[in-house]
Amino acid sequence: MTTQALILLAMILPLAGAVLIVLSGRWPNVREAVTLATSATLFGTVLSIAPEVLSGGRPTVRILEMMEGLNFFFTVEPLGLLFALVASFLWVVTSIYAIGYMRAHHEENQTRFYAWFAISLACTMGIAFAGNMLTLFVFYEMLTLATFPLVTHHGTDEARKAGRVYLGILIGTSIGFLLFAMVWTWVMTGTLDFTDGGILAGKADGPMIAVLLGLYVFGIGKAALMPFHRWLPAAMVAPTPVSALLHAVAVVKAGVFTVLKVIIYIFGYENLAASMQGDWLAYVAGFTIVAASIIALKQDNLKRRLAYSTISQLSYVVLAAAILSPLSEVGAALHIAAHGFGKITLFFAAGAILVASHKTDVSQMVGIGRRMPWTMAAFAVGSLSMIGLPPTAGFISKWYILHGAYQADHMVAVAVVAASTLLNAAYFLPVVYRAFFLDGEAAVLQQAPAVGAHHHGEHGEAPLPCVIAMMITAGGTIAMFVFPGLPISLAEQLIGAVP
Repeated sequence: MTTQALILLAMILPLAGAVLIVLSGRWPNVREAVTLATSATLFGTVLSIAPEVLSGGRPTVRILEMMEGLNFFFTVEPLGLLFALVASFLWVVTSIYAIGYMRAHHEENQTRFYAWFAISLACTMGIAFAGNMLTLFVFYEMLTLATFPLVTHHGTDEARKAGRVYLGILIGTSIGFLLFAMVWTWVMTGTLDFTDGGILAGKADGPMIAVLLGLYVFGIGKAALMPFHRWLPAAMVAPTPVSALLHAVAVVKAGVFTVLKVIIYIFGYENLAASMQGDWLAYVAGFTIVAASIIALKQDNLKRRLAYSTISQLSYVVLAAAILSPLSEVGAALHIAAHGFGKITLFFAAGAILVASHKTDVSQMVGIGRRMPWTMAAFAVGSLSMIGLPPTAGFISKWYILHGAYQADHMVAVAVVAASTLLNAAYFLPVVYRAFFLDGEAAVLQQAPAVGAHHHGEHGEAPLPCVIAMMITAGGTIAMFVFPGLPISLAEQLIGAVP
């Protein structure tokens, strides 16, 4: 099969899987087997594209020419391949987790959940492989619409309200800012194609660059830069596998991925650095990092703490991109992958705690590590990655970001990373300490519902699929530290340093 056929297959497979999931909805075992088979086949398909891209190729599939200079097509470049590999692999793991979570939590409308999840992955592949801003924009909007039924899955008043916030902010920013920026770019350049060095080089200068950059980055609402971040904590009403999709697999990654694509291929990071019109973005990202970390520190609800942590961690990618040095751009790409594995591990753990013990607040988790040692061990690994400590992937990406900041003599960025690292430790490590080292086992055993202890073993662990999924993602977080070759190779191609 040609690489071009594989690119199309990567988007068709999840859609075909969604159809088969609906058709097999009456038979849960068959439905879930279809989900696992589809997700595994998608990852294998994306992996098959990697050799050509790693060797310097840029396979392209042209679909439609709307008018001169405005096409609908796909091109696989290093950043898109890295995003697609992370998203497709984590879909496999999330599917394993969802089988245990959705059944143990007795969730309704499970067939609808699996079908929309598959459709969301098809949209994600379209974003990853988009050859220009037009193609990316179409799939970006489709992803917003495809994830809306997942956010409102429970159908409660709270879920519907969260869905309105979700749609309002994401559609409002993309139509109000991003689309305007794209039209303005096309009028100036005659194209929206992603181009090495940036299509705006020599076409825009002075304050116009700053204004256009602002339209792009604030128009990409999925990146959750403040003040357009409220949709993300609001969406925490969704089931935990949806939270994993929003925070690790697709939605927020689509946001920061798009910001990085815009800076590298629309503006050109070297041109943007020379103009000095993008300096303000580092300060906005830095403020978001610190402010969201402080808010996270005050959250007792574990999922809300993780939500604000996500807002902060996303802005690491934006900050790294805005530093505009070669190594910081590499760090931005690596942090997309590192955060994906680390944060999904944390959300898996939060969901497992809910399923096994029905606890949602950090203050309730005294001694819970004794009943759920595997879950809390995975949580500890994810926490270390978010803090940026070895032996986890977060250390690798933060190393590149800090090295890039020093390379650009950007001491504000260095200070932000240092301060936020301490804040990360302040809101993650107490959870681990409370779970393992405070003497609360008797209280936990007394308070925990009997169903948790009876159905999930003597240690009170969640169902086996949940534990397996957590072990895979926690292991992946460590594996990226030990074997970082593939993501670093892809990230280095962004700056022309082909190994």
